[in-house]
Amino acid sequence: MADQEPASGGNGSGQNGGEPQVSILAQYTKDLSVENPSAPQVFSWQVQPSLDVQFGITVNPAAEDVNEVVLKIDVTARSENGVHFVIELSYAGLFGLRNLPPDALQPFLLIEAPRLLFAFARQIIAEAVTNTGFPPLLLDPIDFAGAYLAQLQAQQEQSGGTPQAAEPAEEEPGQS
Repeated sequence: MADQEPASGGNGSGQNGGEPQVSILAQYTKDLSVENPSAPQVFSWQVQPSLDVQFGITVNPAAEDVNEVVLKIDVTARSENGVHFVIELSYAGLFGLRNLPPDALQPFLLIEAPRLLFAFARQIIAEAVTNTGFPPLLLDPIDFAGAYLAQLQAQQEQSGGTPQAAEPAEEEPGQS
């Protein structure tokens, strides 16, 4: 048994066999704004507010083989009485990407990376809403794949040709 070669794949030995590698290097709150503009009157309002939830995704190169993905989520609660609260969060992650096929890079950065960040952003928003004096708000999951495909389809209709991958530095607006 001593003559057998040790397995080197995926054991952290530093040998790069050309296989696709993805790692989350860091996650962080890039920007957080919490407003309760109608306090203290808002606490006497006996009306359920409507929620407007918007999101956007921005991708920026940070270093060689490293991209920053920023998930921006804006939540506004309002009623006929006025604005109950406004939360604006930009939650980011640094993703190390090696040997990804070119056709997999954009889908990863605009679908999988924001999906990985969403659970943490959702928790931050729930806590921020609670800190404004309201019950926690647990956002429904966002269909990042559907938003990505809708953006590709819109680009295809605009260009009248075949779908192209989204530009990495542009925001992808959406609604949840």
